[in-house]
Amino acid sequence: MIVLSANNLTKAYGEDVILDNISFHLNDGDRVGIIGRNGEGKTTLLNLLTGEMSAESGEVFISQSLKVGYLKQRDHFFKEDTVYKAVDRIFTEIHRVEKEIERLTKRIDLYPIADDINELDRLHLLYEKIGGYTYQSEMTGVLLSMGFDSSWYDKKIETLSGGERTRLALAALLLEKPDILLLDEPTNHLDIDTLKWLEGYLSQYKGTIMIVSHDRYFLDRVVNRIFEVERHRLRIYEGNYTEYLSKRRKIREVEQKAYDNQQKEIKRQEEIIRVMMEHNTEHLVKRAQSRMKRLDMVERLDKPENELGKISFHFSQEFKSGEDVLLVKDLKKEFYDADEKKIKRLFENVSMDIKRGEKVCIVGANGIGKTTLLKMILSEEEVTAGRIRIGHNVEFGYYDQGQLLLNPENTLLEEMKDEFRMYTDTEMRKILGRFLFTGDEVFLKIKDLSGGEKARLSLCKLMLSGANTLLLDEPTNHLDIASKEIFEEALLDFPGTAIIVSHDRYFLEKIPNRILELNDYGITEFLGNYDYYLEKKDERRVVKEKQETANVKSQSYEERQKKKEEDREERRKKRQIENTEKEIALLEEKISEVEAELSLPENMSDYGKLSELSSKLEDLKSELNMKYELWESLM
Repeated sequence: MIVLSANNLTKAYGEDVILDNISFHLNDGDRVGIIGRNGEGKTTLLNLLTGEMSAESGEVFISQSLKVGYLKQRDHFFKEDTVYKAVDRIFTEIHRVEKEIERLTKRIDLYPIADDINELDRLHLLYEKIGGYTYQSEMTGVLLSMGFDSSWYDKKIETLSGGERTRLALAALLLEKPDILLLDEPTNHLDIDTLKWLEGYLSQYKGTIMIVSHDRYFLDRVVNRIFEVERHRLRIYEGNYTEYLSKRRKIREVEQKAYDNQQKEIKRQEEIIRVMMEHNTEHLVKRAQSRMKRLDMVERLDKPENELGKISFHFSQEFKSGEDVLLVKDLKKEFYDADEKKIKRLFENVSMDIKRGEKVCIVGANGIGKTTLLKMILSEEEVTAGRIRIGHNVEFGYYDQGQLLLNPENTLLEEMKDEFRMYTDTEMRKILGRFLFTGDEVFLKIKDLSGGEKARLSLCKLMLSGANTLLLDEPTNHLDIASKEIFEEALLDFPGTAIIVSHDRYFLEKIPNRILELNDYGITEFLGNYDYYLEKKDERRVVKEKQETANVKSQSYEERQKKKEEDREERRKKRQIENTEKEIALLEEKISEVEAELSLPENMSDYGKLSELSSKLEDLKSELNMKYELWESLM
């Protein structure tokens, strides 16, 4: 069943066409990944589908019965809200029904009327249907999976980092459970464990999903269709990212061959026309003119995409470092938590030995201290305990994931010239052109650049630094797929050393010869790439589970007997709770029946009957209170 369709969508800003005659449809259950270079119009397409932007022409159809949820790159939380309140706002309908149930319950306690009792029953059924009994546990579960345990609930939105707000916005959207889920870069700022959880969640999601993403590993595991946006047009591929790569390569080969053949034929025809015109006879001139008309009518094929602009660069080192680049021994980091007003430990016992030419990746949960570790190596963060020894002739080049080292008031050209004064303006503009900053773009202020543009500028500075040891903090964030691939090749060709913090699993599979997992009690080393890391992690998990099983088996007979007795007591208690709940339900049913009898017109004037029923109702309520007290004591 088609749930969404777009027909001939065109979006332009003046004469600058962003999308041109885009058409497609989504079926119920489709999982679509939208890819393309930065600036091609991927986010614009999502904005057109949600109505946040209007198209110059074309139309979008979405079934009115379906709910659309949209995760933007910028959230719209109220900054004065707490984390818990921001997410709790999703459940306004549940809270409305809760208040109505509470209001009716109080009124019935005072004046039991049949209509109110029936309305209360209806509200209880509605409350169950909309998830009133389960929403809190579901909310805490999703928040926990996104890295927000109960200690985060009272924190103000305005105190959260950009990455934390992105994770919170994603949690809120998943809890809304829309029929059509539109996600713009959902994997930014997520650590590996959270990414794996999100992949599993989306794989089981019952609705339709469209995802703008540069995360190739994520696309492989979640989507079944790829929408490639390029040159203002849309091309659709069935399958995940790896299948798209294979199909795209074949299509590009065919396109390149067709383009080359057409160019060859055009040149042949132009040469024939030139020879005919040189003979300058009336007959040949007419034939040449006829050929020229036919040639002008030929629809020229576009030059294949892989010959169009991509960033172009390589890393080089001005001089080699010594063999021993970095030695970290028993490093510890503590910090003062202003909220809790006490010193807390971030990590301890961190040791690593980095040699020249190694490509080492550091992974770990968000907030564990990966960025802090890099800054400690750069002497930008104090060391609580332990030591860091920098090797001979080591020259660091640092890529900051937040681009905080860029001056927001500078233009691109000023930023580059401030640091690299030996280049003329013309030379610097040529260098910036290799990173796709052309023409007057070099006069844009850094504060007006997108995340992807800032990332390219930071890489440009890093390339010119000549450093022999690169410290890279999430370098593939904000890069489009084409730029990631070129960056990866440049890094593989770099003769120096690279220490990289990353959660990009495609990158982690391709680049490192060692992965270091940082946790609060130290570093665990894995001598290989991401697949090896996963394999060894699974092996260690299995060993740990076997050890735990062996420990259980080695318990004394008395402990096992005690456990059996506790289990029996727990089962007995559970049965008693179930029986008590059944008795409570039966008593509540009887109370409802008596209250209904009290409301009958024929009983209203019969004081004897009213007295009898009132006495019976009082006895039932007294018994119900006793059962509730018993139930509470058992819980």
